[in-house]
Amino acid sequence: MLPAHFPLWYSYSWYLPLRKHHLNIMGFLRNIWRFLMAVQLLPALEGGEETLVGGQAVLEGVMMRSPHAWAIAVRKPSGEIATHSENLDRPSEKHKWMGWPIVRGVITLGHAMTLGFRALRFSANVALDQIPPDEQGKKLEISGWLAAVNIIFSIGFFIFMYKFLPLLAATELKRVNPVFGEQIIFNLVDGVIRIALFLLFIWGVSLFRDIHRVYEYHGAEHKTVFAFENGDPLQTSAVQKYSTYHPRCGTSFLMTVMIISILAYTLVPVATFWARFAVRIALLPFIAGVSYEIIRFAAKHRGSLFALMTAPGLWLQRITTQPPSDDQVECAITALDQAMALEKQRGGELVIA
Repeated sequence: MLPAHFPLWYSYSWYLPLRKHHLNIMGFLRNIWRFLMAVQLLPALEGGEETLVGGQAVLEGVMMRSPHAWAIAVRKPSGEIATHSENLDRPSEKHKWMGWPIVRGVITLGHAMTLGFRALRFSANVALDQIPPDEQGKKLEISGWLAAVNIIFSIGFFIFMYKFLPLLAATELKRVNPVFGEQIIFNLVDGVIRIALFLLFIWGVSLFRDIHRVYEYHGAEHKTVFAFENGDPLQTSAVQKYSTYHPRCGTSFLMTVMIISILAYTLVPVATFWARFAVRIALLPFIAGVSYEIIRFAAKHRGSLFALMTAPGLWLQRITTQPPSDDQVECAITALDQAMALEKQRGGELVIA
């Protein structure tokens, strides 16, 4: 027992550094979790193409891109907005074959995913920057190797969740009843299970407050793009009147991919489990390219039959986009303003769908 005159703060002096270290670690792990979940959602959060204005929600912010520039605006806990912008080269301007139909979809998707991952990493590091440095003065951040581990995990998660598991479930059903082994029925069941798993994941992560806020920024990005496409001033009041549902959203793209994949797998006559699994991996680029062309066409011809194929993606945006606050819209406007400032310096010509 300490004597009465013993300073009370001294008895806890050993605890304070440990508590600070514990809070730092907890803050770091929380941001790593947020980053990892956002990476899984990356294809659903990304939207737009290289000849149009588009964007993506990130952690507490928005990334916007034009044909020749991109910019990120992230809200700090202090209320300030951290920004980053860079010039951007269009792959199809360097290599004409990258602008061919089908091929351009694969190239654009890969380019968008790369930018999206960089934007997510920037937003995560902005959040980590608010955590005090350790005793050696070292700031916590998502390093290159940690980012690489996230990419590897995300690819593995995607293949396991949306290729392996649905195929395994459909194969087991075939053993229960031979009717499930028929080519059309087998691939239809496989596709339905894949879509169900995707919907369950999208909805499940939306229950977490951190991801729900990402969906709010996703809504802010869509509203801002709509305002720009319609020639309205990029002001909060003008932007807020628009819908959060946009036809060029990555959510619509993913749903189109899943629908097209059912037809594509049915046309390939293989019967063994591993042959079917190999087909699902090998056809991914082709299916992504075809889906891109459908989304592109549907955005320009909203009354066409192809536009009906994108309808499920628009319905799903009721989950992946949420009404944003004015502060969140301000981030989206800031990002687009900075991207457009660089675009004008490059003399880029925008093509509005």
